[in-house]
Amino acid sequence: MRVRLIMLMVIVIFLGGYHAPVVSSRDASSPPTESVSGSDSAEEEQLTLGQLRQKYADTFKTNGPSTKKVALTFDDVPDPRFTPQVLDILKKYNVRATFFIVGSRAEKHPDLVKRIVKEGHMVGNHSYNHPEFSKLSMNAFRKQILHTGNIIRRLAGYTPKMIRPPYGDINEEQLRWAARQHYSIVNWNVDSLDWKGLSKEQVKDNILSAVKPGSIVLQHAGGGVGSNLNGTIEALPEIIEELRNRGYELVTLDEMLGLPKAKD
Repeated sequence: MRVRLIMLMVIVIFLGGYHAPVVSSRDASSPPTESVSGSDSAEEEQLTLGQLRQKYADTFKTNGPSTKKVALTFDDVPDPRFTPQVLDILKKYNVRATFFIVGSRAEKHPDLVKRIVKEGHMVGNHSYNHPEFSKLSMNAFRKQILHTGNIIRRLAGYTPKMIRPPYGDINEEQLRWAARQHYSIVNWNVDSLDWKGLSKEQVKDNILSAVKPGSIVLQHAGGGVGSNLNGTIEALPEIIEELRNRGYELVTLDEMLGLPKAKD
């Protein structure tokens, strides 16, 4: 009986009565395509940050025009441990920079925000409590931006047009909302990596080896518990001097990008 069954299967296959199962063009071991976090469209493919910058070039910026200008930017402010020291150096060298404000910190240290603005620096929105935007619902994301914008407006006199996402991270739905609301997303193309507690020489090298016309430099003037930003504070005077020796003008982001500092 078993021999007959085998012979019958061979005959069926030979006559074309058997068809192998259809295999998807996607490798079965690969994960399904992910939708954009928080998006209503399950079929929308998640784009990388590089792809998002290309797709939303009018909204998403990482550098300015290729002119002899550099923008120094400082995240995670205000912080009474580090922000005053950075401001003292900038004042001494007559440099105006851009500071990205965390709303919860601004509530605790309003006088520092007022000092930043009084001394001619630009401020931007860096969220309320520094979450990773792409992991938030759209409603939570909007609250982070709008609440922080209101806090900054009360202290600085204007609602910033520019947003810097914590960790530089944002998704497509959030970008589309930002564009509709006339915000600009501004990241960077030179990273000091100072948040790692690097030495003065390491911070200097990370910046000066990478800077070029139109660079946006990321540094920090605030941090978490146990943060060590002495590298940035010690390196900043020499960074300013060297950039000027190379012929760079140090400007705020609104000057570099030709954008209004205040939201419409």
